[in-house]
Amino acid sequence: MRIALVLTAGFAVVEAAGGWWAGSLALLSDAGHMVTDVAALGIALFAHHLAGRPPSRRASYGYARAEVIAAFSNALIMLALVGWIAVEAMRRLLAPAPVSGGIVIAVAAAGLVANVVCAWLLSRGRSLNSRAALVHVLGDMAGSVAALVSGAVIAATGWMPIDPLLSLFVAILILHSTWLLLKAAMPILMEGVPAHLSYDDIGRALAGVPGVATVHDLHVWHMTSERAALSAHLVIRDAAEWPETLAAAQRLLAERFGIDHVTLQPAWRAPIPGKRVIPVLPVSVKDKSGMH
Repeated sequence: MRIALVLTAGFAVVEAAGGWWAGSLALLSDAGHMVTDVAALGIALFAHHLAGRPPSRRASYGYARAEVIAAFSNALIMLALVGWIAVEAMRRLLAPAPVSGGIVIAVAAAGLVANVVCAWLLSRGRSLNSRAALVHVLGDMAGSVAALVSGAVIAATGWMPIDPLLSLFVAILILHSTWLLLKAAMPILMEGVPAHLSYDDIGRALAGVPGVATVHDLHVWHMTSERAALSAHLVIRDAAEWPETLAAAQRLLAERFGIDHVTLQPAWRAPIPGKRVIPVLPVSVKDKSGMH
């Protein structure tokens, strides 16, 4: 990520200078995108450093979710960039400006090489934070390709509207990637059930553990983009069997659902009437046979 940051920052200056010299919006928008990449990578590096800090008295879960906040912030930056590109492209379509195709081709080709190197470096990361940084760089790659095509068309035909048109195309690609990133970050920030887990399946599995009558106050949420946590109240039949029941439930959650951060509370009666909880009952014999 540090190497990608240095490469991106250096080439953002080159591309901005080349875009200004050639009069190309495609290059300038890509340079602007690279500037947001520099900010995104800086945020990602800081969040990565912060996420590595151990839990404290003020942050008992630790700081791992800082990476998710960074990813969400980067998505908002990308939305602002899309808006700027769209406005400037419309202005250029209404009043086309001269563009030097040869300069655009040379700078865009060099930018594409730099973006490919950065994307390769970032593709090895698995966290949402790394994915957020990679989305920025992939947007840059699309911008470099668009600028390259724009320069080639202008050099061959002199048709200037291709420059803002391709800028709009890049903006649409960036918007799509940003929307996917927001969709990934929001459930984590809202402490939603991870997409790869089924709330009902987990509840029924817990309710089926020997010694458990029913389950209520079941909550499953993201601790980080890669780790889930769970808490629940288990209504048990025999208090003396609780240690065995707890061990069986923990083993089930770890082996079947990959959840290792678990808090289970035994209870000897149903939840208080009127309390807003989600009760889960064991699967009945009729349910298992497919009859209702």
